[in-house]
Amino acid sequence: MELTTLWFIAIAGLWTGYLILEGFDFGVGMLLGALAQDDRERRVLINTIGPVWDANEVWVIVAAGATFAAFPEWYATMFSGFYLPLLLILVALIVRIIGLEFRSKRADLQWRKRCDMAIVFGSVVPAVLWAVALTNLVRGTPIDADAEFVGNLLDLLNPYSLLAGVVFAAVFVVHGAFFVALKTVGPIRQRATSLALRAGLPTAAGLLIFLTWTAVMQDQGAVWILAGGAFIAFVLAFAAGVARAEGWAFTATAVTIALMVAALFTGLFPDVMVSSLDPAWSLTTESAAASPYTLRILTWVAVFFAPIVLLYQSWSYWVFRRRIGVHHIPAEKPAEDRAP
Repeated sequence: MELTTLWFIAIAGLWTGYLILEGFDFGVGMLLGALAQDDRERRVLINTIGPVWDANEVWVIVAAGATFAAFPEWYATMFSGFYLPLLLILVALIVRIIGLEFRSKRADLQWRKRCDMAIVFGSVVPAVLWAVALTNLVRGTPIDADAEFVGNLLDLLNPYSLLAGVVFAAVFVVHGAFFVALKTVGPIRQRATSLALRAGLPTAAGLLIFLTWTAVMQDQGAVWILAGGAFIAFVLAFAAGVARAEGWAFTATAVTIALMVAALFTGLFPDVMVSSLDPAWSLTTESAAASPYTLRILTWVAVFFAPIVLLYQSWSYWVFRRRIGVHHIPAEKPAEDRAP
């Protein structure tokens, strides 16, 4: 296998891992107001992702770094052309971090409500805009003969990509709800499963439209298979949710997301960005790649460090594997009892 193909697969894998892991983070954030009935329950929801959300974000940093190193032309064209959506994503992620990190610093109810709004905003916006960005790679954007993006924001906000944004966000909601059901006990667990099932039916309808549209647009056998597998996995997640098998339901939504992303990258290959102006101007794995020497160095670095990172993150998930509930959250002390 050529190194350019290997690194395309590696970057696709990084995006897949990011959207699976950060997907349930986004889902939990979007459900903060819908699932929790009081502040202690909101603290339970935040604590389900508290030990892992920042490690999950590392995946997108590595994906961006790998793109810069392995395919510098792809990185330059994509990040300049998608500047506004990526800037909005960055701002939203920063706002979410502020909400997560500073929510507990004050016991004031209004302060915590504002932090909750920041968490919801910082979860919805990236969930939608990451899908918009990825699907525009496949659909095609105005790229000229000099590999420069010559369009505007409205070119990116097309019906297909907007549908993808809504569908990905909805799948993340179901994914996050099953994660909460898997990680909690008591009424929150029951409400999370019920919400996932209620959201599952409209999400399945939107998912079917999006996957069919993707498969028809790409017209490749492999894309049809992956799209069909994604829909079947989501149906199985719904069935597992009905059976109250939260672990299997969460696994099935993770497989759904993985196959959705795989369908997009399979349809994209061997291009990395499709030009809607002229197919000859599309960026390919060959034309956008770094030098062979650079790719060899990157490969050895990845072979050495990737297992270490994966083992560490797997260990952290194992350590924080237990369920939590309201009884694990201490009640707030009265204001007069707190130290100045």
